[in-house]
Amino acid sequence: MADHKLTVEDLLRSPALQLRVLAGESGLTRSVSWAHVSELDDPTPWLLGAELIMTTGLGVPRTAAGQRSYLERLDDAGVSALALSAQLHVPPLHPAFLAAAEERGMPVLEVPLAVPFIAISQEVAAALQSDADHRLGAQLQVFGALRWLAAEDLDTATLFRRLERLSGYDVYLSTRGGRPLLPGVPVPPLDVLPDQPDAPPTIPGGFVLPVSAPGGPAGYLVAFAREGARPAGLSVVQHIATVAALQVAMVRHERETLRREGAETLAELLQDVLDPPAARRRLARLGLPMEGESVLYVARGVPDEALRRAMDDLPHLMLRRGDDHYLLGPASLGPAVATVPGVAAGASRPFPCGEPLRVAEREALWAASHAAESGRALVHYGEDTTARWLPDDPATLAALVDHVLGAALAYDEAHDSRLLMSVRTWMERNRQSDEAAAALHIHPNTLAYRLRRFAALTGRDLSSTAAFAEVWLAIRAARRLGLLGP
Repeated sequence: MADHKLTVEDLLRSPALQLRVLAGESGLTRSVSWAHVSELDDPTPWLLGAELIMTTGLGVPRTAAGQRSYLERLDDAGVSALALSAQLHVPPLHPAFLAAAEERGMPVLEVPLAVPFIAISQEVAAALQSDADHRLGAQLQVFGALRWLAAEDLDTATLFRRLERLSGYDVYLSTRGGRPLLPGVPVPPLDVLPDQPDAPPTIPGGFVLPVSAPGGPAGYLVAFAREGARPAGLSVVQHIATVAALQVAMVRHERETLRREGAETLAELLQDVLDPPAARRRLARLGLPMEGESVLYVARGVPDEALRRAMDDLPHLMLRRGDDHYLLGPASLGPAVATVPGVAAGASRPFPCGEPLRVAEREALWAASHAAESGRALVHYGEDTTARWLPDDPATLAALVDHVLGAALAYDEAHDSRLLMSVRTWMERNRQSDEAAAALHIHPNTLAYRLRRFAALTGRDLSSTAAFAEVWLAIRAARRLGLLGP
């Protein structure tokens, strides 16, 4: 028994113990980590798994249903076998109890009255002694994990693969919601994650432990004993969870540092104080891809945390200005931005990475305003086909607006009226007067008057195709300049 994993069958083979199988013979290959005496009717809250539970029978229920529940509780907690002392306090064992043991492959053993429980405990301790050095060595090497990290510059995936080899467990990490916690470490099955951080650590086949972080657990570490390995026990898994917590803290600190640097860089790009070569070097260091084009996004109406969750693991820079969030990154950010609940976002046209953002900012702001107006989650600049005919130069746009709409703008300002808004709404609703009047909350006759008044002031009859096109382009130019609302 000395140099391999101790099993229930090994104890049966010991002539000194004289154990006899009453039921559950198919589970004799179960491993035994410890032998413990318990007279409680439910000792499971204090068990770690793989124990041989010994009892004189005081805690064994007398009813068939109670006995079956007793055995099922022990089996669910990972108990290796139940050893009952013969001729003491064990009540008559019901067929339902023995049938449950057979169904589950849970060995039920009889201990002769002449064999004290201490003899079984000593036998188990002696058999497991050779494993103690292995466990201690594993603990010491896990303690050295941070030294490896610093001296060998290990990435997270390599570090945890090494910890797996040392511990004898397959290691998984996840957030409390089941998402990846650290890069390169797989996520466990969701059904093994506990409902509460203080839940017992033992699960069938291994352990689950919280990964500590300020404000509550960052997630959970799940360790399953690997077939053919020598699992080093709960204490080693606890040390691995500590290493995971330190890694999470390092990753969070690094992300926060990069987030601040990214916000500063994006602010400088918007202020046009970085020349393109310096901007490209900075963006490459912050993890933005250099080979493709960039897009500037403006997102409105969403909290920081919701947007950050949507951007998780995607390369981007983020800056908050008032109620707007500016995001710079590849075009692949678009679908993630659009998934944020309640967002109204605009995207610029793609442009070379590191180029000034003056034009892109105007485009993204215009598209975000259009998204807010239309109720869409994301609008790309250029989806409005008339925008292609407008110049980028603000002075040229202003001249167009003044030439075509100047008289109407001056009239609205002097009389606090809504001539231009009425024309715009009518045009946007494809000249459907009833629909436009309803959107403006006015009578169709009032709208007809405003359209005639606009034509008289500007000298442009909107029944003319040429005049209609000119006014429509001028209205788009006014919106881009922020003279006509979103």
